[in-house]
Amino acid sequence: MGKNALLWGGLLLLNIIGFFFYFRLDLTEDKRYSISNPSKNLLRDLQEPVEVTVYLEGDQLPGGFERLRRAVKETLVEFRQYGGRYLSVKFVDPESGSDEEKKARYAEFQQWGMMPTNVFDQKGGRRVEIPVFPYAKVKVGNREEVVMLLKSNLVSSVTAEEKLNQSYENVEYLLATAIHKLSDTDKRNVGFMPDFTSKSPLAFRGMIDALKDRYNFFILDAKASKNFDGLDALIVPAPDKPIDDSTKFKIDQFVMKGGSVLFFVDGLEVDSVGLEGSYAKALDVNLDDLLFNYGIRINKNLVKDGLNAAVIPLVVGQMGDEPNIQPMVYRYFPLVNNFGNSIITKNIGMVLTKYASSVDTVNSGDGLRKTPLLLTSDYTQVLNAPALITFNEARTETEGENYTSGVKALAYLVEGRFPSLYRHRISDPGIIKESAPAKILVVGDGDIIQNETNPKKGTYYPLGFDMYFKHWYGNEDFLLNALNYLIEDDGLLISRNKTVGLRPLDALKIRDERTKIQWMNLGLPLVLLMIFGVVRYYLIRRKYI
Repeated sequence: MGKNALLWGGLLLLNIIGFFFYFRLDLTEDKRYSISNPSKNLLRDLQEPVEVTVYLEGDQLPGGFERLRRAVKETLVEFRQYGGRYLSVKFVDPESGSDEEKKARYAEFQQWGMMPTNVFDQKGGRRVEIPVFPYAKVKVGNREEVVMLLKSNLVSSVTAEEKLNQSYENVEYLLATAIHKLSDTDKRNVGFMPDFTSKSPLAFRGMIDALKDRYNFFILDAKASKNFDGLDALIVPAPDKPIDDSTKFKIDQFVMKGGSVLFFVDGLEVDSVGLEGSYAKALDVNLDDLLFNYGIRINKNLVKDGLNAAVIPLVVGQMGDEPNIQPMVYRYFPLVNNFGNSIITKNIGMVLTKYASSVDTVNSGDGLRKTPLLLTSDYTQVLNAPALITFNEARTETEGENYTSGVKALAYLVEGRFPSLYRHRISDPGIIKESAPAKILVVGDGDIIQNETNPKKGTYYPLGFDMYFKHWYGNEDFLLNALNYLIEDDGLLISRNKTVGLRPLDALKIRDERTKIQWMNLGLPLVLLMIFGVVRYYLIRRKYI
């Protein structure tokens, strides 16, 4: 009696504790049901209601998308534990409701750019096409943001299951980033320094559009500015004219004060290229000594990738009175799908570069942490200045013996305490000779942040969008992730570290041992149950007869 009373008393005590103290345990190896501390802090600090509407819903979702839907639901359940009454969630089936309701819903989808992903699946022995809308809409006050949930690395060698798994890993980051963007009233300040580039302002509009919703964005007059105080980050975009010493000094002292700088600098200058070709010559924009002092060198070369490169429309001849335009692989436009170990590049799509230069590290003992971010494939060719470039090269096959330079880095992240370039040059006591902890990004390509344009119409395309073949590249994600890492202290980028392992069944083993597996899973339990029944019947019969 005493033991039973003690047991019941213990259970009662546990129930009382559980009533007052709520906790959740995630016992999975990859912590798939947990969210990061920065996401928890964001949700706890909500000051106004947040509405999340998920359109990845329906009775006929294919298996992979059903798994993604569950991931979204599980993440939002966890979000609600920390957002409380400020966070409301609903799932809407795009196919539900009357014809009028569906028509109005599809019109709204089109207005928001929410196009369906058409998936083929087997239903009742027939192959059917199912439109899937992998989107969520986040609303804070009168501000709304559409979240594309199906985001993954776009390389063709990645299977559909792996792409969905990458999307699964991104769910927390995508939803938390949208909530933060709409809720944040204390935006960081980003400066843009176009003084030393001759590129059209239209070429940077896609980048500006991507940044202005997330940051206070300022277009600077670098020469007229006394300093860059008040900024959190400074972008140096594709300079092709020498940066004057006064501006270079301001950049250096900005870094010394802990500011972040993003350098997008070409090693070679490439003028307009025709079929006959053009010579690319070394480009000196008066930054070499500054970057060298920070442990980085942008080489005076061009990198060609024999494995991953963009396709361009090229006139290959005439077809009657019309030019014959064909898509051709152009090796001078490397498509980067080889990334360093960083949350900046995890699960982003291929990044398009054009006439990029390799980037090396120097001064290995300077105490700075240097992380390569963008890397070519193993099949790389390096052309040193001066280099002859022609579009006609796109018409020839890649010869493997010419692509033997190995993997080359096109971008580096550098972190730590930087020495000032002017620490031994100027005796002014006001000069800061060593930086506070700071971060810089150095990319050997100025085109990576430029969008395609239509100069005749004065229009432009979003950053990373291929206007000819309607592809989306990961350039915008790369830029946004880099800025987030460099200047945000909310830590939301940490949630990109989530890794959910795939545990696929062995397809060959299933094929070869299908009958055996079916027997073990279906037949054997029935046989064991029958044996148990016979033995039990025999024992009971022997006991009572």
